[in-house]
Amino acid sequence: MKSRLITAAVALPVLIASIVVPQLWWLFVLLGMAAVVIALYEFWFLCRRVGAKPDVVVGYAAVAGLFVVFFFNWIEYLYVVVPLFIVGALAAEMLRGAPFDKMVLSVGSTVLGVFYVAFLGAHLIGVRTGFTNLFVQPETYWVTNPYVSHTLSTHMLSYFFLVLMGSDTGAYFAGRALGRHKLAPKVSPGKTWEGAVGGMVASLLAAALSHYWFFPEVSLPVLLGLAALMNVLGVVGDLTESALKRGANAKDAAQILPGHGGLFDRLDSLLFNAPLLYYFALFYWR
Repeated sequence: MKSRLITAAVALPVLIASIVVPQLWWLFVLLGMAAVVIALYEFWFLCRRVGAKPDVVVGYAAVAGLFVVFFFNWIEYLYVVVPLFIVGALAAEMLRGAPFDKMVLSVGSTVLGVFYVAFLGAHLIGVRTGFTNLFVQPETYWVTNPYVSHTLSTHMLSYFFLVLMGSDTGAYFAGRALGRHKLAPKVSPGKTWEGAVGGMVASLLAAALSHYWFFPEVSLPVLLGLAALMNVLGVVGDLTESALKRGANAKDAAQILPGHGGLFDRLDSLLFNAPLLYYFALFYWR
């Protein structure tokens, strides 16, 4: 517990500054890119534990393409990046002369890692760089100038992290104090229904505080509904990662963050929710 608090005390101020300070927009982008790159490596490390050999070169080339797409919000270019990546992954294994079973395992782990970690996670970069400040240019929805997009992206990301952190905190304390009924004992024995309910209540409270504190652009019922959906997706993301680690016979993906495991361990609920935030904002303000 002590190491978890120390890590949070160091990391949280940096994360908060990268969200709320306009001149530090680039820091959030760099932090997001670094987190994705490291988390993807940790995911592939888990894959290697079960005999897969993901193609790191092809995979990270695709990640670079995804970073460009979401940094500039060129979503239409996903139709170029994704097919090229899949063809490249298959071609690389074919040229190595791998047998069919090894090819499927290697290509599968490469593609799954890029889509699961990089594609989902890169949506947050798009949130930071792509949303216009509606108070400055109400007639424009998408810009690539991070200074113009500061206000809305700051509100969106602040809401996002407050809801997720509230959910994690509420689930942790409710589970410890009241946890009796296992949520998914075969996947994650430590998680309980009581903890899930505590996480839901805390996430809704965080959403309400966000609305009255700094996020009036969105009505309270909408923010509460979004928070509830985020909480459900967060639980699913958490259980998904737990199942992957259990399948690889690993407690944590890495030990880069004292008390928290690896970055992949910390991105479990975030990855499933990043696209939700991005596309919610895209359709809500159009």
